[in-house]
Amino acid sequence: MLIVYQLHNVKPHEVFLTVLFDIQISDNWPGYSLDLFTYPQHYYGDLEYVLIPHGIIVDRTERLAKDIMQDIGDNDIVVLCVLKGGYKFCADLVEHIKNLSRNSERFISMKVDFVRLKSYHNDQSMQDMQIIGGDDLSKLTGKNVLIVEDIVGTGRTMKVLLNNIEKYKPKMIKVASLLVKRTSRPDGYRPDSHMCYQ
Repeated sequence: MLIVYQLHNVKPHEVFLTVLFDIQISDNWPGYSLDLFTYPQHYYGDLEYVLIPHGIIVDRTERLAKDIMQDIGDNDIVVLCVLKGGYKFCADLVEHIKNLSRNSERFISMKVDFVRLKSYHNDQSMQDMQIIGGDDLSKLTGKNVLIVEDIVGTGRTMKVLLNNIEKYKPKMIKVASLLVKRTSRPDGYRPDSHMCYQ
């Protein structure tokens, strides 16, 4: 299922939550047969099926890059990658944005920084979340910020990060996520751009 949402106009210093594409995997989706793919031999016997083929992820990442470029316009961006899981997706997304920028009439300058969010201790959720790493977050003041995360679950952790970043009054904040997890306890938060395989 593909659902396209209308983009909203936003004012400076607002965090906007616009979902661009929503692709959902139903609970009864059987996946693709392993016979359709090649995969490392050390996975033989451990895998039953493929839910999301690599090619779809690559294509959707490139499309997200294009959508992000349209939203950002000619503005430079600071990409804030949420480690550790978001690293590969962030690297791929940034590379697609760079390629699109090189092949267009406008150049988008990007600075990439990294943060880790700690909301668990010994598998127990903590009330307070720690933001570890990242250059001085006050450098985000007046900047266009793109937060890149691999998976958004309940949205609680992302809301806390957004609240912390908003204190520094960036010009704009967008969130791109590879996946949005279907959960029985959502906080109502949805990233701006995501592939949303639930």
